[in-house]
Amino acid sequence: VYPKERGTPYKLLPFVVVLSPAAIEVLETLFPVPNSQPQSRKKDRMQEKIAEEEMVTPGEVLGKGSEVKAGRGAYIAPYNNTVYASLTGRRCIVPSSPESPDQRPTVEVIGHKAHGPVPEPGCVVIARVTKVMARMASADIMCVGSKAVREKFSGIIRQQDVRATEIDKVDMHTSFRPGDIVKASLSLGDARAYYLSTAQNELGVVSAESMAGGTMVPISWTEMQCPLTGQIEQRKVAKVGA
Repeated sequence: VYPKERGTPYKLLPFVVVLSPAAIEVLETLFPVPNSQPQSRKKDRMQEKIAEEEMVTPGEVLGKGSEVKAGRGAYIAPYNNTVYASLTGRRCIVPSSPESPDQRPTVEVIGHKAHGPVPEPGCVVIARVTKVMARMASADIMCVGSKAVREKFSGIIRQQDVRATEIDKVDMHTSFRPGDIVKASLSLGDARAYYLSTAQNELGVVSAESMAGGTMVPISWTEMQCPLTGQIEQRKVAKVGA
């Protein structure tokens, strides 16, 4: 403060008070300030717990690639930058470490061994064709590698995934028939079905039954023959011995 002429009120100058750490500690003890951080942490833990308890199945969307990273039991589809579950289990969100330059949390799916093997992108599967349409064939996945699955997984073989050449000339009805056993590789999938591909020499029909009921024998990469009648039927045949 400073005085001015008689009769003029005093004015206050701005000033800053600097307190020592010990003084701050005493003030915080005498006048505690409500801290919302524990409540916030509690809320975060509750949200994380809810996320961990949520069951997901293969093909379910787990989040956007711009928001989360794909961990175990999950994969990211490059065509739409979306993270999907690759197995059945509980979703788990793992926070990023403070030192990491990428602060996106990691989403994982903790599977259950009791459910058996599950299809994952890049694996080879054995499937039974259930329906053939003009542009695709539906199939039920029976084995992942050499292990039988314990859950029902559906697959789709699209016209463009039947073979690597002359895609526009592919006839689905001469490539597969209901009941055929096919060997295929798994590319991507969604909540409805996995996308299967037979566009390699070693992939395609490995076992088929003729109209007469006999197990047909492959005679070329595009034909199989019934041993009972000698009738030849067309198929997208897997390379023998592959």
